[in-house]
Amino acid sequence: MSKDGLCAIITGSASGLGAATAAMLAKDGARIVINYASSQKEAEQTADLCRSEGGEVVVVQGDVSRDEDCRKIVAAAAPWGRLDALINNAGITKHMVHDNLDGLSAEDFQRLFGVNTIGPFQMVRAARGLLEAGAKASGLAASVVNVSSVAGISGIGSSVAYAASKGALNTMTQSLARALAPLIRVNAVCPGYIDTPWFTKGRGVEGAAKVRDAVVAKVPLKRASTADDVANLVYFLATPRSSNVTGEMMRIDAGAHLIT
Repeated sequence: MSKDGLCAIITGSASGLGAATAAMLAKDGARIVINYASSQKEAEQTADLCRSEGGEVVVVQGDVSRDEDCRKIVAAAAPWGRLDALINNAGITKHMVHDNLDGLSAEDFQRLFGVNTIGPFQMVRAARGLLEAGAKASGLAASVVNVSSVAGISGIGSSVAYAASKGALNTMTQSLARALAPLIRVNAVCPGYIDTPWFTKGRGVEGAAKVRDAVVAKVPLKRASTADDVANLVYFLATPRSSNVTGEMMRIDAGAHLIT
């Protein structure tokens, strides 16, 4: 981390995991681009929190499935002359039981892949120059952290389309780690259930509570991950604390993958 703070972009950072990560970086005096697609009020609240923690913040609206929006988001960091971290957190899903094949359309797949897979690629492509500048300035590889999911490892999750998009993101993480070394590191965080508004929006309050209770009863650690739990891992991968780590997919699911 440079003397005047890490420079970072966090997509989808109006709330939840993205907001929690932004707050952690802000405590270190980071300069942060907070991005949102539609939740402007929440994004501004996150920005205010980060400023209160000592961070410098720019808020930018943009849909990462649109290449022109990705370039607009990255342009907000251009005055800093570099980027030390790009955290691709923006993601969407469609909740659908996996055997309901007729419930998913080609358009559903295209939209989920547009945000969850193509979006991170477009963000990396747009940010590559600033990330390389950050690496040259600090002497350490800049970091890309892709927020993926255990769904992309095990084919589980909210829908077949979501699992497929995250599986593609995991594969792309490894491809980009090879292609962008030695100046840029690329890793993925693969959370299981996170107790955030994500599930409430998709399943309603009662439905989300049932999912949370079922997870807690099932997983070995008998607790649901919070946004801060996962943000700690994202923070580690985004900062020089993980300067020799690249091409990894790190699972954080309270031990759910240990269940046979």
